[in-house]
Amino acid sequence: MLTAAITFLLTAGGVAVAGLRARRRRFLSATRWFAVALLPAGLYLTGLFPLASTIGREFADWAAKLVFDPRVWAGIVLLGVSAVLLVTTRWVGRRGAVETPAERPAAGAGPERPAVARAAKAPKAPEKQQPGKRDDGLGDFADIEEILRKRGI
Repeated sequence: MLTAAITFLLTAGGVAVAGLRARRRRFLSATRWFAVALLPAGLYLTGLFPLASTIGREFADWAAKLVFDPRVWAGIVLLGVSAVLLVTTRWVGRRGAVETPAERPAAGAGPERPAVARAAKAPKAPEKQQPGKRDDGLGDFADIEEILRKRGI
């Protein structure tokens, strides 16, 4: 009874963390958390959670349950879904990393708007006043204003 409570609390905690990650639009990480959260419940339902108990005669009992008990099959399905999700997220993560390695944000950086963030992060060196170009006090924002004007915004 205590083992069941612990395993399902672990599963519920993992699903809660996955939900929080999904809310922050980190879907790949949320899917990984969800896949890992399914593992304790799947192991418990299959009877493999206390690994030491699957020795000798108890293994024969477990094998008989494998054939006749729907709980064991539900555990196997959970373990299979978890494995498929982990493999899929690994494949999608590698595929995304190969396509755009230069555009990935730093580990501690949050989501940012690309054009404004680049302009704010990398201030340009002060340029000399060119004839015909007036200084209206906007500095770097003049570049942004010019980009927006070109796009019709």
